Amino acid sequence: MEFDESLLIQRTNAAKLATGEEHKQRMTLHCQQCNTVLGDSLGVCGEITCMDAIVCIRVTDDVVISDAMESGRKDAMANCIYSSLICRGCRCAVGRIVHSAPSRLATVRSMFLLYKANISCYILNCCSMVKASTLTFDLKPLSESMNKVRQQFEAQLDQMSRIKSRLADRSGTSEFV
Repeated sequence: MEFDESLLIQRTNAAKLATGEEHKQRMTLHCQQCNTVLGDSLGVCGEITCMDAIVCIRVTDDVVISDAMESGRKDAMANCIYSSLICRGCRCAVGRIVHSAPSRLATVRSMFLLYKANISCYILNCCSMVKASTLTFDLKPLSESMNKVRQQFEAQLDQMSRIKSRLADRSGTSEFV
């Protein structure tokens, strides 16, 4: 990646990530116009394909929430009240934040929706810049992660129980010695 003072000069690499590996990749999210950093993969919660948007729980201070509120009248944003997200660097619209929505969009209220078409991603371990539209940001269902954590917890609990039993056996035999 090349830098000009503090600005990132865009260098697009056509390399695509394997679908199974994408969620493991660490990346930064940039405005496609001026390359200002807008967020990173640690803040990504997934994507909404019908809106072609990346869902983020947090973004950088370079994402400005517009004061004007708009009302969606058609498509996926029907019956929603939202504000535009603007890049501080070039004033380009980079997404929206939903303030009020019907139950079908309840999960994205107060989340940052970044337009994939206006975002580039710098993949850290590949040192390459790719368009967000070439990636998928689907995350595994939480239940899979919870099951894995539960199994790890049960294994640790089992190990602790065995240690406790051994310690109890030792303390019981040491009294008679």
